[in-house]
Amino acid sequence: MTPPWLFTTYSVCSDAAGVAGNLLAIVLFVSPLPTFRRIIRSRSTEQFSGLPNIYSFLNCLICLWYGMPIVSPGIIFVATVNSIGAIFQLVYVSIFITYAEKAKKVKMLGLLVAIFAIFGIIVFVSIKLFDPPTRQLFVGYLSVASLISMFASPLFIIVGSSENFIPMLRSSSVAQFFSH
Repeated sequence: MTPPWLFTTYSVCSDAAGVAGNLLAIVLFVSPLPTFRRIIRSRSTEQFSGLPNIYSFLNCLICLWYGMPIVSPGIIFVATVNSIGAIFQLVYVSIFITYAEKAKKVKMLGLLVAIFAIFGIIVFVSIKLFDPPTRQLFVGYLSVASLISMFASPLFIIVGSSENFIPMLRSSSVAQFFSH
């Protein structure tokens, strides 16, 4: 028989890791602020790319869905941090669209509509086609795929432009790792 204090210790450690992960992830989400201040001040997106923010927005939405009790009961910290992240990313994408040239603006608006459509399909399919344990597995695999996509997206930008356009904390997977 397992001693009852062991569950309490596990619960405290789990909650502490969840809070620490949330705090680190919030640092990750605010790391692009200097870039977006620059965009607002110059009223131009210059050579910045909005793709990392689009990928991050999709990732936050999928991870938010994964953390919801209907998908994964008992991991509300994943849902809370990713809801905050989704708000930050949506604001960043909106700022980017506001100050982008017409061609970039149209592309980003199209991608944003696609993100909402993809997320809607994921929610619909996961609820209608999967029972709860399979739903958690399905959304979990999508979450892993979106995380890989999000952290790989700056690599595509590096190939086409200078590294100084990418905030260093965005490339850090440590904060995102601890938030899950």
